[in-house]
Amino acid sequence: MKLQIREIVIFGMLGALMYISKVLLEFLPNVHLIGVFIVASTVVYRRKALYPLYIFVFLTGLLSGFSTWWLPYLYIWTVLWGFVMLLPRNIPAKIRPLVYMLVCAAHGFLFGTLYAPAQALLFGLDFNGMITWIIAGLPWDAIHGVSNFLVGVLIAPLISVIRLAEKGTR
Repeated sequence: MKLQIREIVIFGMLGALMYISKVLLEFLPNVHLIGVFIVASTVVYRRKALYPLYIFVFLTGLLSGFSTWWLPYLYIWTVLWGFVMLLPRNIPAKIRPLVYMLVCAAHGFLFGTLYAPAQALLFGLDFNGMITWIIAGLPWDAIHGVSNFLVGVLIAPLISVIRLAEKGTR
């Protein structure tokens, strides 16, 4: 996955945009555009979308503190990237936006469940404690999933913008 200078700049900007969008929306709990950026960049850049994703993860740790809450970020966003990588590339154009929105929403609904194993390991929770932690977080996961679905309407337009920008830089 050799990178061109243009890609290094683009991926740096996408990672920074992910972080800035998170900071700007922090006043709304579990509402953010990170999933939108990850899905769109994965559709366009495929494996290389890991670069902006991990730039975002690194910036989050660097600017918000490398602490125990940050450790699940090392894998939790990669799960969304993996979901998108598994999608067929030839999804009919009419349903593509809905599929992307649903994948983004599913990640939001599952966020607490995906986060739970790290919590259990870091804080010594047994299986029942981990399940209790997941159940306690279900209202927040519901907000996360619904908000991811709603902001997911931006995925298809962002894909178009990225592809248009890519055509203009080649």
